[in-house]
Amino acid sequence: MGRYLLRRLVNYLILVIVAASLTYFLAGSSLNPRAKFEGRNPPVPAATITKTLDDYNMNPDTPVVTRFVHWADGVVHGDLGKTIDGDSVNDDFGRRVGVSARLLLLATIVGSAIGVAVGTFGAIRQYRLFDRFSTLASFFVLAMPAFVIGVALKIGATAINGGSQTLKVLGEYDAQFEGQWGWDALVNRAQHMLLPALTLILMQVALYSRYQRSAMLDVLGSDFLRTARAKGLPRRTALVKHGLRTAILPVVPLLVYNIVLLFTGATFTEKTFGWHGMGELLVDSITKQDINSVATVGLFTAVLVLIAGLLSDLLYAALDPRVRVR
Repeated sequence: MGRYLLRRLVNYLILVIVAASLTYFLAGSSLNPRAKFEGRNPPVPAATITKTLDDYNMNPDTPVVTRFVHWADGVVHGDLGKTIDGDSVNDDFGRRVGVSARLLLLATIVGSAIGVAVGTFGAIRQYRLFDRFSTLASFFVLAMPAFVIGVALKIGATAINGGSQTLKVLGEYDAQFEGQWGWDALVNRAQHMLLPALTLILMQVALYSRYQRSAMLDVLGSDFLRTARAKGLPRRTALVKHGLRTAILPVVPLLVYNIVLLFTGATFTEKTFGWHGMGELLVDSITKQDINSVATVGLFTAVLVLIAGLLSDLLYAALDPRVRVR
């Protein structure tokens, strides 16, 4: 088992290096940070623009290989460089990771758990009322883009609120609670989190319920489940201990990768509700021609793939004894 995980770790580390490097070369060769400063009124002297871009390691006139070596050396030493606005990428990145973590982790874990439960129960109650209703509801949700769900929830919340502000529809917290973590601040943050989290939960439930229902249906007619019942196991115990454990195996990689990679994949949800997380950072950094920030998002995404792969392997090994003996 240890050698198996070590091989996987080495493979993932190589992929991280390759993916991060390719992201930097793509951003460095296609983005034009000089356009950020040109066309201003009053005009910025060309020498000043060049000096600024050199200081930020974003000068397109410098060979991209040279810029990459400088950036990679900084990454090794824990320095992700400067943003196009002159701020520290480390500071901006750290703040946005915290924002995305607060929004995504709870929502995706809750949504995936409910989705697996709904899909499993729907398979057990195939073609009955619950199964038909959950199937119709999941297809309805999957047919709508995330921002449509988010806007619909915002409209509904505004109607429910009337003149009050019980359900917050924009931002991470009210201005007076910035930097605070007392009881009132936590309640306020929870009010702001409700709608974007609900958007993500609805999408996760719809997605995972379909996968889990299909996987569970394949297991229900299997020989090993009939054997377990023939040995005297109660139906519920056989379904949970043997059926669900087997049926969830194909869904485990999807679960782990989707939960982890939503850090950079919830762009529309973050934009809709005004959450300044990693998804928004990716869009804004491309718009601003910010090479260092784009490269940082690429590096972060590659590391997330590594983490997701290792977690997926561990969960798979825990659920499937055959993996542990290879």
